Amino acid sequence: MQLLDDALAAVARRLLPDPGTRAAGREVFDGEVAQVDAIVQAAQTLPFMTPTRLVVVRRCHALPARDADRLAAYVRDPNPATRLVLVSEEGLAAGRERRADHWLLGVVPGAARVALAAREGRTLEGWLRQRAAAEGLTVSEEAARLLVEWVGDDAARLLGEARKAALAAGPDARAVGVREVTAVVGEQRLAGVFDLTRAVARRDAGGALRTLDRLLATEEPLRLLALLTGETRTAWSVAALRARGAPTEQIARTLHRPPSVVEAVGRGAGGEPEAALARRLRRCWEVEDRLKSGCPARAELTALVAELCAAR
Repeated sequence: MQLLDDALAAVARRLLPDPGTRAAGREVFDGEVAQVDAIVQAAQTLPFMTPTRLVVVRRCHALPARDADRLAAYVRDPNPATRLVLVSEEGLAAGRERRADHWLLGVVPGAARVALAAREGRTLEGWLRQRAAAEGLTVSEEAARLLVEWVGDDAARLLGEARKAALAAGPDARAVGVREVTAVVGEQRLAGVFDLTRAVARRDAGGALRTLDRLLATEEPLRLLALLTGETRTAWSVAALRARGAPTEQIARTLHRPPSVVEAVGRGAGGEPEAALARRLRRCWEVEDRLKSGCPARAELTALVAELCAAR
């Protein structure tokens, strides 16, 4: 979305150079609710106070196929004083998520289509530093790398987190380094990860699955699995040692955990039968083997979290 917003802003500046009249020369529609007749009527309207009109249709992929002929007729004979821009946040060509080409590809000629290049890795880091610089922020290379690693490839979220990191450094600070990113994004990241383990401990399947879905957008699946496995192993160890009569202080020394943590685990999952916890631990190891064998991470982790929440 951020890349599309930036592209549209660049088009608007080029077609409507006067900021004072830019709003008067631009009209924006939402393809999910707009009627094609209204869009075409706006495109056929002559400009007023501006050299040209800019008509934008966001989420154009939602336009109904029944209006294809109406839009095609306009495309064949457009208003020379208007620039009609159809914007889709989804791919329109047939592929993994779409069985056939969207009908718009049969209406808009290939020469009139522009695909924004997807950015990832070092390219995304470079874009983030350039985009932040346009707002007067200096993002270091290390900070940009951490942001991409922790936040993911959502350009809008990346830019938003960079802005928050700058604010964390003070009201007049314009530099974003590793310290600022860690202070803002790192704390949120840890909080999200612990939200998952807490939800599993409470047997809150809905909350755990929602948290997992959110975390998978930015976290490595094997890292999340390692956390779940570690929590399960701790609960099994507490249950096994308690079954052998070990007191809390001894368990704490054995597991290198504070006694308060051992007590909390004992009141929760660690209070379950040792055999049941051993089965859950083996299940975690099975999922690890499956992930390393190339099985889909989201499906495997979703099934595991649901099982861990349901176990008794």
